[in-house]
Amino acid sequence: MQERALAERLITYDTSTLDGIKSAAGFIKGWLEARDVAVAAATHNGRPILMATVGGGGGPTIVLHGHLDVVPARREQFEPRSDGDRLIGRGAYDMKGALAAMMCATRDVAEQQAVRVHFVCVADEEVDEQTHRGTDFLVEQGYTGDLAITGEPTDMHIGIQAKGVLAMRVEVAGTAAHGATPWLGDNAVLKAVDVFRQIESLPFARESSDLFDRPSINLGRIVGGDALNKVPELCVIDVTVRYLPGQDPYEIMAAVRSLPATTSVSKVLHRVPAIVERSHPFVSALVESVAEGGPAERISIGRDGASDAISFINAGIPAVEFGPVGGGHHGPDEWVSISSLERYRGALVGFVERLPRDLGKGKLRVA
Repeated sequence: MQERALAERLITYDTSTLDGIKSAAGFIKGWLEARDVAVAAATHNGRPILMATVGGGGGPTIVLHGHLDVVPARREQFEPRSDGDRLIGRGAYDMKGALAAMMCATRDVAEQQAVRVHFVCVADEEVDEQTHRGTDFLVEQGYTGDLAITGEPTDMHIGIQAKGVLAMRVEVAGTAAHGATPWLGDNAVLKAVDVFRQIESLPFARESSDLFDRPSINLGRIVGGDALNKVPELCVIDVTVRYLPGQDPYEIMAAVRSLPATTSVSKVLHRVPAIVERSHPFVSALVESVAEGGPAERISIGRDGASDAISFINAGIPAVEFGPVGGGHHGPDEWVSISSLERYRGALVGFVERLPRDLGKGKLRVA
């Protein structure tokens, strides 16, 4: 299975670092070019971007979109290992397994002339700063189409909605005192933890939608105190709210600001929810392709995590998240199903192959 070997190789690169990212990008470029797929390379915000186009023009255009960066991990997590059907390692599920299968699928469809396929790969999807991202750059360069597929973890389902992201930096003030007499002070760290619990209890946190049972709220960072023997007078917490389609991020920030212990609430990162109609004809064609490859619940899903699919959607291009089976992404035992990599590759190739037939039957309209 070529996609498994590729996934194992990609896992070995520590792409939480810039050096690892550059090495992995060089490998991907070389692998495709060795198989007669021309690859263009660019740099955006100091990170590499890869772009390859195969197939013909005049018909539908599909974008296969991936990222090769990962969150940091221990050194041994970049040493891939297998356990039955599981390929374990940092990025196996998010999303080097999908990236490997997309590379293979791009080569598989390179000779056909009915569909144009853009394979694009960025290296800043996991970056948490609010910046002009690599995928935004790709869209500006014309790497668009009738449907973009980003290979985020979905267990072979099709993600038609993703929560929005609102990351906030919340400052909480207390009163300093000697550490020997803490009852004379007001501990800002303890108050900050209480503020987070209050955020979890705000009305927006109990709302639901047709694809999500609730927003996701995470305390990702807490910084407070400047001396061992002092009651801390200031604490800063970074809270990420992944909010539902239909919720207002400004109302969420206003609700957090209204909490009595907060002295300052500022926006660190904001990404709007991703939404594509489940009845979109290209989405329906992808659903049919997935179903042909083996057992699958033929339903669309919402994803708790956000992705760069929103860059395409903001530009008016339908985009879905679709990836292989796995689990534990960002965790110590992240894994991807080896057998699902083959199914995933087959679903992508089958999707491209069925588009000319659906177009001929009047099921699709090319943008």
